[in-house]
Amino acid sequence: MGIGRWIGGFLGFINGGPLGALAGYAIGWLFDKGAEGFSDNADNTFDNGTYRNSNAYGGGAYGGYSAQQQYEGQRNSFLFSLLVLASYIMKADGRVMHSEMELVRNFLRRNFGEIAVREGEEILLRLFERQKQMGEAAFKNIIRESCAEIAQHMDYSQRLQLLNFLVLIAQADGSVPQSEIDALHFVTASLGISAEDLSSMLNLSSGGNSLEAAYKVLGIDPSASDDEVKAAYRRMALKHHPDRVATLGDDVRKAAEKKFQEINAAKETIYKARGL
Repeated sequence: MGIGRWIGGFLGFINGGPLGALAGYAIGWLFDKGAEGFSDNADNTFDNGTYRNSNAYGGGAYGGYSAQQQYEGQRNSFLFSLLVLASYIMKADGRVMHSEMELVRNFLRRNFGEIAVREGEEILLRLFERQKQMGEAAFKNIIRESCAEIAQHMDYSQRLQLLNFLVLIAQADGSVPQSEIDALHFVTASLGISAEDLSSMLNLSSGGNSLEAAYKVLGIDPSASDDEVKAAYRRMALKHHPDRVATLGDDVRKAAEKKFQEINAAKETIYKARGL
C-alpha cells in the first residue's frame, strides 16, 4: 500500500486552513501523477494550491463518510500532522540527520510498505523546500497555526502521542541539540501541552535506569511524599494509557504501549529507591 492511499483517501479534519495549504503543496504532486488513492477520488481537490475535501467536515461533521472512512480520516490527519511537525523539528538545527530520516522511513515501511517510504520522503523534502521558500519566521508561524488546528481536533492524549513521536525523531541520533529542544518547546506550547509533559517525554528512555530521570518522567520533585508519587503515577497512567489512542491504528497504539511501559519502569525505579 502506498502513502497515496492514506493521503488520497481522506485527511480527516484537514480541509483548507494552514494544514490544508501545506498538504496542497506537499501532496499535490501525487494527485498530478495519479498516485494510488488519488485518481479515483473526486472529493479531494486543490483550490489555489490548498487541499480541500468536498465531503469532509461540513458543519463540524464527517459529511457523508462511513464509519470506516471516519476512522481512516482520523488516523490520516494524525499521520500527516506528524509529517508536518517532523519537518519543522528535523530542520531546527539547520540540517537533517540520516538517523532522523531513517526513523521516519521505518515508521512508514512498517505501516504502508516500500512505496510509502519513497513517497513519504518526497513529501518531507517538499515540506523542507516550502520552509526554505517561506523563510524561518513565516514557516514557524504556519507551524503555530497548524498546531492550533491540531489542538482543536485532537484530544490531549492524541497530542501527547504526536509529541512522543517528535521527541523520538529528535533523539534518533543519540543527542538533542538546543535548537531542537527549543523547537520542541515551541511545538509543545502551540499544541497546548504542558512543559512538564515534554520534560517527561525527554526523560522516558532513562527513567528505568536513572532515579533523577524517573522523577522527571512522573513530573515530580525528589522531595515529594510517597502519596504524591503514587498520585503522580496515577495521573500519568490516565493521560498516557494506550486505549486513549486506539482509534489511530495498531502502530500508534503499540508506540503508546511502549511509552506506557517506560512510565511504569520510571515508577518502579522510584518505588524501589523508596522501598515501596
